[in-house]
Amino acid sequence: MAGHSKWSNIKRRKHAQDAKRGKIFMRHAKNIYVAAKNGGGDMDANPALRTAVEKAKADNMPNDNIDRAIKKATGTLDGANYEELTYEGYGPGGVAVIVQVLTDNKNRTAAEVRHAFNKYDGNLGENGSVSFMFDRKGYIVILNEDDAIDEDEMTLEAIEAGADDITAASDAYEIFTSPDSFEAVCEHFRANGYELEVSEVTLIPQTLTAVSHKDEEKMLNLIDMLEDSEDVQDIYHNLETNE
Repeated sequence: MAGHSKWSNIKRRKHAQDAKRGKIFMRHAKNIYVAAKNGGGDMDANPALRTAVEKAKADNMPNDNIDRAIKKATGTLDGANYEELTYEGYGPGGVAVIVQVLTDNKNRTAAEVRHAFNKYDGNLGENGSVSFMFDRKGYIVILNEDDAIDEDEMTLEAIEAGADDITAASDAYEIFTSPDSFEAVCEHFRANGYELEVSEVTLIPQTLTAVSHKDEEKMLNLIDMLEDSEDVQDIYHNLETNE
């Protein structure tokens, strides 16, 4: 994990979200829909739904929108049927990219994703072409503004919670877990009074790819174009940004 800060990418994305609030809510609604469809509408019995709702609330999604998505999934309201799909490929400069989508129209989504890759000198590949470069992990961020939380204290908390690794970013701690222990580690930190700025099971690149400034700009434009699609839920990549 040395040298990699997923938090820096998340902050960049959050700063850009205000102008895309409606699309952000739509993505959350579809994510909540699928989680409830697969595991039921009870958040206490459905960790995936609980996580989806927490992420939606972190982006200030109204409770009415959340409830509507759950009701659609559980048959209380009529709604579209969504399908989860994954696209893999390479961005400019050989950056590995994974795009996860949730769509009710596969042809539309495939055309949008392919157009974005083509526009910014990327190439779509077969399933499995880049996913082997990523590890699935639980990921937690706890803010540490003004260095209020001692690093030794946080490290001991992470060990006690059963986390796999912890790194100190510029203004936060990043904590990594196995997918199986993710919920337990989250509950440990919450029970000890810590607020989780980010909590998700995600894909972490094993290594990072450095590219030229020109290719980095193209890659960031590719990410922005993909994020403009309401069908795109998550984008994972191994770009080493020049911060």
